[in-house]
Formats: sequence, C-alpha cells, structure tokens
Amino acid sequence: MEEQPGLIDGLSRYWRVMLIVAAIMGAVALIALRRSIPADSTDDAGPPTNAIAPTGSMSPALGAREEKTDSSTAARSDNPAASVMSQAVAVEARPAIALKGQGKWDEAEKLIPEALKKLKDAAAKAGLPVNGRPVTVFTKTDDSGFSFEAMLPLAAAPEGKAKFANGVEVGSSPSGKALKFQHRGAYDEIEATYEAIAAYLDEKGLDTKDLIVEEYLSDFNGDDASVDVDIYVFLK
Repeated sequence: MEEQPGLIDGLSRYWRVMLIVAAIMGAVALIALRRSIPADSTDDAGPPTNAIAPTGSMSPALGAREEKTDSSTAARSDNPAASVMSQAVAVEARPAIALKGQGKWDEAEKLIPEALKKLKDAAAKAGLPVNGRPVTVFTKTDDSGFSFEAMLPLAAAPEGKAKFANGVEVGSSPSGKALKFQHRGAYDEIEATYEAIAAYLDEKGLDTKDLIVEEYLSDFNGDDASVDVDIYVFLK
C-alpha cells in the first residue's frame, strides 16, 4: 500500500508535535496502521489525565453507542499511549446541515468556529430544531493544510429541497465503528491528545479510516481557555 499522510499525523503535525510522527513513520504507512482490530479485542491502556470516564450513554451529536470501555487505571508514564483511554463505540448517522471548507493549519482556530456559526445561523433562520452538539469532520490533511466538513445535527432532515446561504447543505453525520477519545482543556493544547492517540493506535496496531471527527461538548470559539472535545477515530 502506498504511504500517504494520515489524518492523525496531519493533525498532530499541525500542533507542531513531531516526536510521535517520527516514531510512527518508520513503522507504518501514515494513512493506516499495521493490523486490523480483532472483533473481540479489549483495550488495556491507562486513562488520560484530563479524561472523564465514559458513561455508556448516547453521544449528543453522533449517536455513539458504547461497545467496550477501557476502565483500567495506571500511572502516567513516558509512553504517550499510556495517557489515553479509548472507548469503542458504534456511531449512528444523523441528519445534519453541513458546510465544507479547507485552509492552512494556522487558520484552523478561525475557520472552524466561523463554519459552526454559519450552521447555527442557518438552522435558526430556517427554524430547524438542532439535536446535538456541533462536529467537525476532518477528511484530508497534509503538511500545508486540511479539508473539513462542519456539521450540526438535526432532529429531522428538512422536508423538500431546502436551500441555505453561504454554502450550507443538507447531509448526515458519519457512521461506523470508532474509538472515542477525550480532550479537556484549551484547544491549542489538543496537540498532546493527538500525540497520545497516534501512539495508542500504533501500539495497538489498529487499522483506521481517513476519517476523524471532533465533537464540541462546550461552546467552541477557537481561543477558549477550556473546551470539551470528544475525538472519534473511525476504524476499518
């Protein structure tokens, strides 16, 4: 398989974390990892220092049903993989309005909140009931930038051929088997979370899709002192 940059490494590179990238590049193709996840496997890594234990309830935006939870505890070590806890979930698709975009990495903290605001304005103007938290779907990354699709889940898809301004369209959120990770803190510190996720996936030898979703459980304005983000990494 031809080596290509994967989403985890692209996001990690954006936050200027190069150590884990160097570790992974020598062992795996950047678009996927070495082995597929066994259907009956269980995770054994320790919890993140900033994580909240999963409750097993439906995820507000993505409709993620818990399958397995890593509930083990361990002291933080020099191994980044030991600082994350994963939760295997089955993500269900939901109707949503969406807005595609792309840009340079140094524009991310501006572009994403702007896209989410346009979606909220579009839903309010059309009188569409929102059903969940906004998300960003990262679909492509490289050294220079990224492509994404911001989404706002709805209680139901609009009837007929609804038209919106500013490039907003009707769509649906991603679905499939995924691992959920958590980031709690400033968004500009999410680098450490992605570094740990990349190390975790490499350690477990998991095959992932070119699909990563950030779900914002608290309001996200880009320069927040603290934001709660659930990160979904979709598995092959």
